[in-house]
Formats: sequence, C-alpha cells, structure tokens
Amino acid sequence: MSKIKTAFFCQNCGTQSPKWVGKCPSCGEWNTFVEEVVQKSTEGLKPSASTRMSKPRLISDLNAGDHQRIPIVDQELHRVLGGGLVPGSLILFGGEPGIGKSTLMLQLALKQLNLSVLYVSGEESEEQIKMRVERLGFDNPRCLVLMETALENILLHLEDTQPDLLIIDSIQTLTSSGIESSPGSVSQVRECTTKLMKFAKESGTAVFLIGHITKEGTLAGPKVLEHMVDCVLQFEGDRHHIYRLLRTSKNRFGSTNELGIYEMQGTGLREVSNPSEILINAQSEQLSGTAIAATMEGLRPLLVEIQALASTAVYGTPQRSTTGFDIRRLNMLLAVLEKRCGFRLGMKDVFLNIAGGIRLEDPAMDLAVITAILSSSEDLVVPSSICFAGEVGLSGEIRPVTRIEQRVNEAAKLGFKEIYISKFNKSSDIKNAEIKVHRISKVEELFSSLFG
Repeated sequence: MSKIKTAFFCQNCGTQSPKWVGKCPSCGEWNTFVEEVVQKSTEGLKPSASTRMSKPRLISDLNAGDHQRIPIVDQELHRVLGGGLVPGSLILFGGEPGIGKSTLMLQLALKQLNLSVLYVSGEESEEQIKMRVERLGFDNPRCLVLMETALENILLHLEDTQPDLLIIDSIQTLTSSGIESSPGSVSQVRECTTKLMKFAKESGTAVFLIGHITKEGTLAGPKVLEHMVDCVLQFEGDRHHIYRLLRTSKNRFGSTNELGIYEMQGTGLREVSNPSEILINAQSEQLSGTAIAATMEGLRPLLVEIQALASTAVYGTPQRSTTGFDIRRLNMLLAVLEKRCGFRLGMKDVFLNIAGGIRLEDPAMDLAVITAILSSSEDLVVPSSICFAGEVGLSGEIRPVTRIEQRVNEAAKLGFKEIYISKFNKSSDIKNAEIKVHRISKVEELFSSLFG
C-alpha cells in the first residue's frame, strides 16, 4: 500500500509547502496553511492533443473571432457585465449567505429563453429547486437542472446536452476524483475551476460559478481563483433590507464601475430601473440636515439623499461616524469648514448617512455632504427642490466634476428646480438645462446663497 502524500496549502493564495509555516512566503498572511491530501497522477502530466498542436503565431495572424455578446433579459446584469454575456467567459459570482445568489442565477436561467441552460446544484434537492421555481413564477422549456457534485459526471452531461449557459451552484461543493481532499478545499476548488475554465474556452459555453464568502467578506478559496476567471461579481446588501447591489470587481470585457440594483420580493428579485426614486426619501415635512447629491456610479447617474446630524459633544472627544461614506473624507471636509470657512464644528458630534444602505465614493458628493452638515449645525432647512454636484478642495474651493450634463439632466428628470455646481465647469458641458444652475467657487458662496 502506497503512502498517502500530504502537503500544506495557503488558503489565501494557494501556495504549496511541504511543511506547515506560520507566515505565507508568497502573500504574507499568517496562519493560512492547511494540510490536504494530494495524489499526483502520471496521466495528468502527459500533454493533451490540443497542447501538442498549439504553435507560436504572430499577433497579426491571430483570429479575433466573430463571437458577439449575448443580450441578457436582466438589464441590470446586462449592464454590469459590460453589455451582455460573452461566449466562453468564466464568471465568478459571490455573496453572503442568504443574500439571493441562487435566486438571481435561477431567475436568469428561467428568463433567458433564447439560450439552452444547464443549472447544476450541489446544495439543494429537486424539491427545493421546484419550490423556488414555483415561487419565481417563470418557466423555460430549454432549462435543464442537474443535482450533482462529481465534476467528471458533470462534464459527461455537458458533452450530451451542450448548453449555451452553465450555472454551477456552488463551486465549493464540487469534487474531482484526481484530488483526495474534501470539497471546498483549496486544491479541490482550484482543480475544478481549472477544468471548467478549459471546458468554457474550448466549447464557447458561458459559465457562472457561484462562490461562498468568508467571514472577512472575501471570496472563499485561493486568491488565484479570482485571477483565473474573466469576471468577478459581488452581490451585496443587508439581509434585513430589501435592496441588493450588484458590483463587479474584475471584468475583462467591460468596465468595473457599473452598479446594478435589485429589490428583494416574495416572487424573486425585481430590477430597479430608476434607483434615484428609491434612494430619495419622499416626505411631506422638510427637516434640517438633509441634502440631495447628484452622483455617478459608472455610466449611471444617481440622486441620493445625504443625512447629517451635528450636535454638541457629550464627552470630551467628539464622535465622527459615517454609513456609506468614507470617514477620512468626512474628517477632511470638517477640517475645511473649520479652518477655511470659520464654522465651529470641532466640539460637535457629526454623524453622516447615505440613505438606502448603499456605499458610494464619488467626490461630487462633497458639496451635498457639507450642505447637510451645515444645515444640521445651524438648524436651517435646505429646500427639497435643490440638489448639489461638486468636489470640495482643501482651500475651500468648489472643484468641477465629470459628466456634469448627465447629472443635471437626471436632476431635471426627477423634478428638481435648482442645482449647485462648480463655477469652473465649462458652459459647453451643460446644454439646454431645464433647471436653474447655480455656479459657485467657494463654500462661503454656497452658505450665503442657501441660508442668506
């Protein structure tokens, strides 16, 4: 009987070591090495037929191919992927437990009637999937469902069915017979992903891999997994709220700045085509400490509500707290108001929140943030028909922002009457504005124009 061979693998980057080490020499992380059983097969060392046939070629002789993107019925996912699904692409779809990953993928399989789909589930039974399908209320006669965790069996079914789209739920449940370690281990995830990537590139089938999230909020498995795939999607949101955000952290076929918004309902995930309406609180009574920011997320203009509360500090050290906004950016804006503009905020607690539970990093929100803070500090109400788009510099100047015409048009479409922007934005960038545009260059001008 041959001796069982074991090795240690880093759970963060996948580096292999013959013995346990405290600090990974590759990525520098501590206590990430785990022992796994390995079994090297001599068959895997032989070059395949495709490997022997491949030869170096000139760049000018390469064939770009005539593959066109496949339109997706789900418009939010269509935009986040960069304009549709690329044949042969490998997409990793991650999110926290219970956030709605399986629901969104099953919804895609049922609604995409122009494609033959194979949905492989290693976590749910036939009864559970049938109940989910009845709850969603869709039907696709070209959608096949397979309950299997053995990768070799899945590849055999793929040869028979030859689907246009393959969905794996989830990659952590698959096992390969060539690896002796347990499902979800570094070596199993890496081996299964490698074989699925080879299948996707050779067959032209688009593959979605649903992945788990660790307690630190990162995708489970080796870091090399994110380097292997073509696109990494993150499904975010609070399970106790109804809105879900779809972002992309890597995309070889498009931008990584796009944002998709869904609303969780009893019948599945509903696409939110106009997120500005849900991010702005419609209330009859106007209160101090709120301002509307005209921001951009990728190519999509958004109008979000900024809420601020400035009150006298109870303890000696004032508190600074933000939700959805960079705390360092808030400290910088407070220092600008204190130093350049003379507002005494050093001994006040300041709390900032972006309504709707989303997180944005657009510098154009600076103008709305300082307006909300000053409104709360002075207890003066900002009219609900005004919105803001401008970046604040360290000297208190209002700096111009990009795509100002889209921001102004979005504000006009939602019924706003006035917008404050930087004086240094070119007049040619705003054409036929349907709302009144205020151009300011200093924070002092903003305060005197709003509050007198």
